[in-house]
Amino acid sequence: MKKFASVFSLVALAVPFMALAQDTKTTEKKREPGHYDTNKFSQMYREMATPNSYRTASGAPGPAYYQQQADYKIDVELDDRGTRLYGKETITYYNNAPETLTYLWVQLDQNQKKRGGQAELVQNERMDPAMSTGGFVKKFMEPSFDGGFNIEYVKDAKGNPMKYTINQTMMRIDLDTPLKKGEKVSFSIKWWYNINNYMVDGGRSGYEHFDKDGNNLYVIAQFYPRMAVYNDVEGWQNMQFWGSGEFALPFGNFEVNITVPADHIMEGTGVLQNRSEVFTAEQVKRYQLAESTYDKPVVVVTQAEAEAASKGFSDKKKTWKFKATNVRDFGFSTSRKFIYDAMAVKLENGKSVMAISCYPPEANPLWGEYSTRVVAHTLKTYSKYTFDYPYPKAVSISAEDQGMEYPMICWNYGRPDENGYISDRVKYGMMGVIIHEVGHNFFPMIVNSDERQWTWMDEGLNTFLEYLTEQSWDKNFPSSRGPAAKIVPYMSGDQKYLEPIMSNSETIYNFGANGYAKPATGLNILRETIMGRELFDHAFRTYAQRWKFKHPTPEDFFRTMEDASAVDLDWFWRGWFYSTDYVDIGIKEVKQYFVTENPTKQVTEQFNRRGRKISDAQPMVYMVSELSQDFKPELKKPLEIKDVKLLSEYMARLSADEKKELKTPKYFYEVEFDKPGGMMMPIIVELQFEDGIKENHHFPVQIWRKGNDTAKRVFATDKVLKKIQLDPKLETADIDVTNNVWPKEEAKSKFDELSQNQ
Repeated sequence: MKKFASVFSLVALAVPFMALAQDTKTTEKKREPGHYDTNKFSQMYREMATPNSYRTASGAPGPAYYQQQADYKIDVELDDRGTRLYGKETITYYNNAPETLTYLWVQLDQNQKKRGGQAELVQNERMDPAMSTGGFVKKFMEPSFDGGFNIEYVKDAKGNPMKYTINQTMMRIDLDTPLKKGEKVSFSIKWWYNINNYMVDGGRSGYEHFDKDGNNLYVIAQFYPRMAVYNDVEGWQNMQFWGSGEFALPFGNFEVNITVPADHIMEGTGVLQNRSEVFTAEQVKRYQLAESTYDKPVVVVTQAEAEAASKGFSDKKKTWKFKATNVRDFGFSTSRKFIYDAMAVKLENGKSVMAISCYPPEANPLWGEYSTRVVAHTLKTYSKYTFDYPYPKAVSISAEDQGMEYPMICWNYGRPDENGYISDRVKYGMMGVIIHEVGHNFFPMIVNSDERQWTWMDEGLNTFLEYLTEQSWDKNFPSSRGPAAKIVPYMSGDQKYLEPIMSNSETIYNFGANGYAKPATGLNILRETIMGRELFDHAFRTYAQRWKFKHPTPEDFFRTMEDASAVDLDWFWRGWFYSTDYVDIGIKEVKQYFVTENPTKQVTEQFNRRGRKISDAQPMVYMVSELSQDFKPELKKPLEIKDVKLLSEYMARLSADEKKELKTPKYFYEVEFDKPGGMMMPIIVELQFEDGIKENHHFPVQIWRKGNDTAKRVFATDKVLKKIQLDPKLETADIDVTNNVWPKEEAKSKFDELSQNQ
């Protein structure tokens, strides 16, 4: 027996004649001028950089890939009373590039807060219609905060002064002897700066002052001159730091000695080398217990100890000594107010790492209950989707009005109010920020993308994993980013204020939506709707493992996701990342068809145009819609095989086993879909029948591959179709759901209900 896809797909018999009719009509039209390829499924050879020996077409590092290394030996001292930091460092820079370097670029990110600097002048201002007295004085009468590095010297390894030029947040050091491939150079810098009160002057680091007891809580980063990245993509990454674009940094090894008041408790990047000198003997024992405790945090520095220390201001000093291997940066936090707790985390490779939190009494009971547990959960979840966390610890610091990350340490907002009340907004907000900032250890601290250029490469990927981590913590976690419906308000906004994701961080209006939410949503759509979890997870893990401890570009990510999955995604990158196209797929028209053995006028005319008679054709059955001139009221009934002679005769020739394989449709519907939005997506269709049963269909995005504005599908069913719903679970970020339902009805309420649940 010759088997058809379905013996009852009878509408297909008319296709050749319909195509002929369309061709005939086309010849009657005025010929259109030619055009370049505008198909959105075209490959992205023009948009993406050409592969080479440094970065291959597969998205992997090539045989000639290289990266520079910068090692640091740093000594800093905190002046707690004067809120000032003094430091000196020796940098050893290794040139692994094939070319010779005649100068080096060093980042001076603190200069973004230098009084009279360019950063003060690039912000738009407007007059406030009203302001507090204090606000008026601060804005118009007080001098601005005087931040920025004060460089005392730059010297070579022999102690001789080196020539340097400061350009805002960048410093060029000219080399007396050019640095060839495989060579290294060492030089020293001495500096100091005033530490900003970030609650007053803003900033990603600084201190928080507690009026009640007069103490400060410091979160210190960007505190030392740092080497800029030099790579095969753009040479020196020496774009100025204006405030939004974060930090591009090379990997290296750090030895950092930090001198602070003797009554301070501290955490920082790296492994503490002198724990017995800076903790009490009892605190050391508690920490050792924490190293073998996996079920709950162990309090190492108690609240009573923190409160006692907060009452005095020691004039003595202690030096905390840290070493860190293969990290791109260093941060630390210190205060006499710190409670300190910790627990061990067992990863899948059997390795144990430490989850740690430091927080003032004002953060309890919220932080003692959740922070370290959330850190541990984050390390496990991110490791599952990328690679086992390679560093020895991850630290969460309670810093109000902050959310910032550095290798092994981050600062996070969220505390009870003065009466001890903890709202769900604060609780879940704090947990979300901790997940996000701890997650940054993976992107970009290890998978080391260029944050100064591409915010989305760390923030977007990290926000996507944050969403998965939140949901695995609690399936009812109120995640604000990730689900497709959450991005609709942004993508349906005024195009004047929208930029493609592939935009530099300093040019973006809606920073959070563009750099965080939209890329995270796009990855979630890829995982759930376009690729499927198995293919996506393998490709995403491949990217993470290929580029850990390296410097990937957007093209490396795009190519790896395709290379490791065999899914062509150029259409998705072009639409979702390189444009501001939005999704809007709707139901344009629905026709019901009925079966007849009488030739229709449409088919007869098609035969006539070909110079043939329909009577000469083989016997056929015909499909007639209610809109056809051939439609007769008696046709409007379910198909019964016995009522159609040709079908009845055909069935009589089949064996019983062959009949079992066949479907028995009774109703035939042709559905035409359109896409008023420019962004393509799969068509997800839910059919609901009169008995309440639902049936789901998923048509790949390639249904739009011919550049067609509409697409049609035929549904042959054995029950009456009562309702058609597109994207019933709001998976595609469709900005207008009012055209997603047939028969047309008010769909907004359903969108609101589902989007709230997500």
